[in-house]
Amino acid sequence: MTSSPGTGTALTVHQIARPTRFPAPEHFRFVRSPVPEPAAGSALVENLYWSVDPYHREMMDGDFALDSPLEGRALGRVVASRAGALPEGELVFHRHGWRTHSVVRPDEARLLPRHEGVPLSAHLGILGGTGLTAYVGLTRIAQLREGEDVFVSAAAGGVGTATGRFARLMGAGRLVGSAGSAAKVAYLEQQVGYDEAFDYHAGPVADLLAKAAPDGIDVFVDNVGGEHLGAAIGALRERGRVVRVGTVGQYNTPDAPPVRFDHADVVEKSLRVQGFLVRDYRDVQQELYDFAVPHLLSGRLALDETVVVGFDRIVDAFVSMLRGGNTGKMIVKRS
Repeated sequence: MTSSPGTGTALTVHQIARPTRFPAPEHFRFVRSPVPEPAAGSALVENLYWSVDPYHREMMDGDFALDSPLEGRALGRVVASRAGALPEGELVFHRHGWRTHSVVRPDEARLLPRHEGVPLSAHLGILGGTGLTAYVGLTRIAQLREGEDVFVSAAAGGVGTATGRFARLMGAGRLVGSAGSAAKVAYLEQQVGYDEAFDYHAGPVADLLAKAAPDGIDVFVDNVGGEHLGAAIGALRERGRVVRVGTVGQYNTPDAPPVRFDHADVVEKSLRVQGFLVRDYRDVQQELYDFAVPHLLSGRLALDETVVVGFDRIVDAFVSMLRGGNTGKMIVKRS
């Protein structure tokens, strides 16, 4: 492939069928075309990194049009521009991902700040939508206070690791996480800073959580839903908060049983259950930089990433992520 506009070959990924459970390679097609020319007021971006995220699975059920390029977060370099706000050579973030080359307008792209010493991939992870989700969840939704005990489901994923690291830096008390394997449990306890983690395959989540947090919890950051949500509501103390981020445990199991919990707990313990969309908190992006970048540069904050090399492996990376094949943020790198 080449960065020269108008020459060479571009690749895009189209969704060609709707899965009923886990997606598979046959639900996608790689499509070749000439590298596009930017129209007036737009710029051509050669993409360098791509994000694959759990929310893509939910969108595959109807939000993504069939036989069209998939959207997604991506980072790239402007290689040809007919838009003054997007100078050639600049690095940008945009959502026209799942393709090697993207044509974007200034309102569809954001110039990336230069943080010397911070890897570019961080802008799709701890400094990107993943980190912003964790940061907003803790500061705006949970309004975490120092010393409060936190439970995080899917704690070894991108949002889960970011939540754990941020909560520790914010002075959380006991930090408990759930994950899908013994190796991930060890990673959470030894690398991320969780006080205790458990493999949710080892028994009923309510029992495992009661053992890990016998005195209860104040905040639950929920990336899974299902049994985890029911267990956490039972474990929350008075005025506890549930931050609903996602329901990845149910995306591929349409016949999963409904969440079961004592609904009286919500009233009697004055609990608050709140979901949010990170796109509504873009004004917090600079605050995230101000908080996280100094910790990244000092070494107090580390990157949790699983990096797959090669755009031709983006579908494999997506399917692997949905099946728990990642630790931290799953990212695809050009080469």
